Amino acid sequence: MIGRIQGTLIANTPPRIIVDCHGVGYEIDVPMSTLYQMPSLGQTVTLLTHFVVREDAQQLFGFSTEQERESFRALIKISGVGARTALSLLSGMSVQELAQAVTLQESARLTKVPGIGKKTAERLLLELKGKLGADIGSGHQHAEPDTQVEILQALTALGYSDKEAQAALKHVSPDSSVSDGIRMALKALSKA
Repeated sequence: MIGRIQGTLIANTPPRIIVDCHGVGYEIDVPMSTLYQMPSLGQTVTLLTHFVVREDAQQLFGFSTEQERESFRALIKISGVGARTALSLLSGMSVQELAQAVTLQESARLTKVPGIGKKTAERLLLELKGKLGADIGSGHQHAEPDTQVEILQALTALGYSDKEAQAALKHVSPDSSVSDGIRMALKALSKA
């Protein structure tokens, strides 16, 4: 199994890159979150990988963080979710956003990702519950789930995007009330 690759980035054609390792070019499929962190061509790149061997193909998938790779592995274990769907999910939302959607059981957030329908989203939420929590990637949860949901809803009602609201939520202390949380989030948004 190939668990890590380090070499020179010689091609970058989303969603695939080619990394030269001592004269051997490895084609690696990566999510957009990893692709955005790629250096320019000719620079050294290090990726954590997941190698898939099937009857008709061998594929190598690359990730910039361990959380991305573990999320990918959790996703492809779900019946009906293949590597392409898992990459699409990790390209459409961050690991933290995915974990939070699972924790809060928000299928609507998953259906915003191209290729994910309502039934697939509900199956993902059911299968990932308890396996992929809000603590993955962030280290800890910032507030109680009900408080988080209310703060997010308030921020989106004020016209902030889901992504902006999620980023602002990281600045909310764990024991804050809804009104204090909204105030802290708005303060963080005003500094951005």
